[in-house]
Formats: sequence, C-alpha cells, structure tokens
Amino acid sequence: METAVVNVLMDILHALNAGDLTMLTLLDLSAAFDTVDHATLLRRLEISCGIRSTSLGWFSSYLGSRFQYVCCGLSKSTLRMVLCGLPQGSVLGPILFLLFTADIIRLIESHCLNPHVYADDTQIHGFCRLAAADQLQERISTCIDDVALWMRSNRLQLNTAKTEVLWCASSRRPHQIP
Repeated sequence: METAVVNVLMDILHALNAGDLTMLTLLDLSAAFDTVDHATLLRRLEISCGIRSTSLGWFSSYLGSRFQYVCCGLSKSTLRMVLCGLPQGSVLGPILFLLFTADIIRLIESHCLNPHVYADDTQIHGFCRLAAADQLQERISTCIDDVALWMRSNRLQLNTAKTEVLWCASSRRPHQIP
C-alpha cells in the first residue's frame, strides 16, 4: 500500500509545483471481499485474463467447495455452500479482488482522471488550474456516480458515508480552494 500512497503523493506534489489544484477522492467499500461473486470472477479470469483449463480449475477449486453454517447456542443451521466472497488471510484474496475490479481503472480513466488501486482501496484524483475547479469537481462527481453504478451492478457497495474528498493546494493558495 505504501507504493500507492507514494504514487498519489508524487502526483499531487507535481501538480502543486505546477501551480495546479488537486482534488483527491478516497473511496470506501463495505465488506468488499465478502461480496465477490465466484461465477463472475471465474468468467473474468477466463475472458479478461486468459486463464483456462487446469489453471481455471485451480481457481474454481480454491473458491468453491467451501461451506458455512450459523450456530446459535446449541442450534445449528443447515450447511450451505459459499457462492461469494474471497478467502481472506492469503496473498491471493487481494489479487483476485483486483482482477475482479480491474474494469474500474478503465472507467476512471475514461473520465480523464487518475486512479490508484490497492486491493479494496481506490483513490481518484485529478488536477486543474484554479479557473477549471468547478469542471474538475463535476468530472469527479460524475466519475464517482459511474463507479458506484458499476459497483452496484457487480454486487459491491460503495460506502458514501466513509468516502472522503480532499482539495489540495500549495501554501500560497489555500484561499483559492473551492
């Protein structure tokens, strides 16, 4: 994660040195790893990543054949197969999540904005001259709406209450931040 933070900071510092304003948005997902649909992920691994036959079978085996039940006191529910969610605690979970959500990067870039993604942490930022601050704000707002729509259609939930938006300016320009 440090690399992603350093990259974002370097981008912001370059913009500030050029006299630009930066708008940075930190998106927060609710229970992101728990809601990844296995069938959709396997389809994306095959179509987008070219993973087939034995290798795809390994991923299918890794994701499938997991069961869960609820226990309350002495009562137990029926055993059910887990159809969504990534196993956590291994390096493979965050990698599979990134492959599942790779389309978000292209979506953000289609708004002429800069994405930085690390597992379920996504940052969106853009730069502009002071005169274009309103247009940047509108572009980021539209982008966030599109990302939220993409997430809903892929069973992910953007937590808007924990999503943060920051304006950055040089010490000479704090009064110019919208």
